[in-house]
Amino acid sequence: MPVDFHDPGNARTYSDRDADSSWNQAVTSLLDPRGHTVIDIGCGGGTYARAWLRLGAEVVTGVDSSAPILDAARSDAPPGLQLHLGDAAATGLPADGADIVFARALVHHVRDLGAVVLEAHRLLRPGGHYLVQDRTMDDVDQPGSVEHPRGWLFEVFPRLRQVEAARRPDHAGVHTALTAAGFDTPTVHTVWEVRRRYDDRETYLAEIAARTGRSILHELDDDELAHLVAELHRRLPVGPVLERDRWTLWCAVR
Repeated sequence: MPVDFHDPGNARTYSDRDADSSWNQAVTSLLDPRGHTVIDIGCGGGTYARAWLRLGAEVVTGVDSSAPILDAARSDAPPGLQLHLGDAAATGLPADGADIVFARALVHHVRDLGAVVLEAHRLLRPGGHYLVQDRTMDDVDQPGSVEHPRGWLFEVFPRLRQVEAARRPDHAGVHTALTAAGFDTPTVHTVWEVRRRYDDRETYLAEIAARTGRSILHELDDDELAHLVAELHRRLPVGPVLERDRWTLWCAVR
């Protein structure tokens, strides 16, 4: 069944990770956050909210609808990071106050993309940037490899691709939502982001076994998950694991 973000047992599933330099480079090639105000909607455990501060943002506000996950984020929050409980379509934050609104791995979880995009437009100052990062089905369908083990999930359990196809955004849908809300025509980019670097295969497999930070794994029962872990163990070589995923970035200006 789908992940329950409000279950206290999942409070740290999106914590304890820092954004990689590959993400930093992709973002700063599109915009300059130095001295700006950033709102990270669907911030989860704060991984990318903290990254915006490291990139030079003056103030970052992370918004999430899960109280347990926000509590976990607060335990790691540096100065300059504000955390706010709110819905992506109705944050409760003031209008026209942000230079950048960011949404990573959010839009595939929302039912009304148009409402979420309208809220981002309301939050931004004129000339502000809305940066959406998510996977399209082109990203999902990248073949599995030792650096992209996520692709193997859909080889081992093909039905998971149907789950993704029902929830992943496409270019036309995102473009329509952005322009209907009043944004300029978005630019579209792809990036191979390093999700995490693991010292050894067993550490990576322990995260898979715990379903850490991967909502798709909640679609598997315990026996299926154990089979997946065994299959990944067979396919991955002994030693360090560098896990990369392909993402799409939409960048639009109010």
